[in-house]
Amino acid sequence: MTVFMAFFAIMNPVANASLFIGLTQGDERRLRRTIALRSVLVAFAIVAVFAIGGRQIFSIFGITLPAFRIAGGLMIGAIGYHMLQGEASSMHQPSKEDAVQSNKAALDIAIAPLGIPVLAGPGTIATAMNFAAESTLLEITRVLSAFALMCIITFGAFMAGQSLTRLLGQNGIKVISRLMGLILAVIGVQMVIEGIRGAVAG
Repeated sequence: MTVFMAFFAIMNPVANASLFIGLTQGDERRLRRTIALRSVLVAFAIVAVFAIGGRQIFSIFGITLPAFRIAGGLMIGAIGYHMLQGEASSMHQPSKEDAVQSNKAALDIAIAPLGIPVLAGPGTIATAMNFAAESTLLEITRVLSAFALMCIITFGAFMAGQSLTRLLGQNGIKVISRLMGLILAVIGVQMVIEGIRGAVAG
């Protein structure tokens, strides 16, 4: 449940649905569906690579698990802090210039900025690698299952984006974003604590 909540908080499907609406405004429903599906598939592929190959990546770069947990926790905590302040973190949200540039090619936005960095940004990747750090089959299965469920929810939010925006309004979306920010900040602190504990014990 913790890994799912971490993904849910960092991906924030309700808030990202508003971004999806902005990037696909004027597109036909069939094209929007294709973009939404492609974006979650791209995100899943990226996260799967890092979740499965996390230990090998650590080995190649000489990274220890405690060091990664501390760095990942600080990164996720920073994203949570920005969300609490009502700001878009540059590590999670693309700049307006990037979004406008990517919007010139409709299907390309499924890869960037939607697939990466909105859905599979540094925070999402760090979360996946942290929870699958031991590279056991159970851990990897749990992470990929949670992320697959999150991708399904995100796809649904993208397709129902206009209805969600009308239902919640901008203020409702801001409240949800700040709540997700608080959850992320707590998860980030917990990762740092685990990293420090591991470094001291090691």
